[in-house]
Amino acid sequence: MERFYIVTNKAKDIDYLESNRIKEYLKAHGKSCFLGESVPLEHTRYRYTDAAQIPKDVQCILVIGGDGTLIQAARDLAELGIPLVGVNLGTLGYLTEVERENLYPSLDKLMRGEYQIEERMMLEGKVKREGKEISTMMALNDVVFSRSGALRVIDFKIYLNGEYLNFYSADGIIIATPTGSTGYNMSAGGPIVSPDAKLMVMTPICAHTLNNRSIVLSGNDQITLEFCQDRSGCKERLVSFDGDNAVCAAVGDTVEIRRSERFTRIVRLNKISFLEVLRDKMGGGK
Repeated sequence: MERFYIVTNKAKDIDYLESNRIKEYLKAHGKSCFLGESVPLEHTRYRYTDAAQIPKDVQCILVIGGDGTLIQAARDLAELGIPLVGVNLGTLGYLTEVERENLYPSLDKLMRGEYQIEERMMLEGKVKREGKEISTMMALNDVVFSRSGALRVIDFKIYLNGEYLNFYSADGIIIATPTGSTGYNMSAGGPIVSPDAKLMVMTPICAHTLNNRSIVLSGNDQITLEFCQDRSGCKERLVSFDGDNAVCAAVGDTVEIRRSERFTRIVRLNKISFLEVLRDKMGGGK
């Protein structure tokens, strides 16, 4: 690779110290590298980077921060299809490929072309009110349906490909991609899925009924959730995309979830299997 762009979480890399070191290292080796500026949330729909800022000839985007930074950058930049490399400055990374201690050897591998690219599926969610679309967002990890405000269970119906599946009374429900299966889905008792699979996992959160098992669905399925009136009379609901961007919903609203036509391309520099990474992160190698 010859042309790079850096996306930085300024909260993790104060004053862009690490980002500038990376930029200078790449330039010292004859590569071009651009350092993007964080975009104020109030001015744009983007979290970290406006896709229009990135030159068309960029071959790789280095994302400096942690898993959360990489997930948000993936959503911001999905329209470009440029491979992403995560540099972990956080505490735990399933997605970020490069740790601080192996940063420069990893950059050397990138420049020599010693890498593979994985394609990760994404979800698209459409929130509708009285049949009219009020919001559309994407997620790399998951879409979570939950209550808003005071602690209480919510009632909702699930339809699969237009056919009624089940009624739930729960704290919420998670629709996760294989990438997101090791996140909130895993914490809620859902299954861990190989990241190269093309499927969706639906996991209730603290269900108040006996139907509390996860369901694994095809990547070609469409899930529709309908918010129902519960005994509390509260109408506020929340639809969260990757735990960050959220849409306020109400009783009677529906949300359609399907696999997005776009996907995230993640660069892999190490020949380490998914199981090895999982075992290491979970402490199973002790």
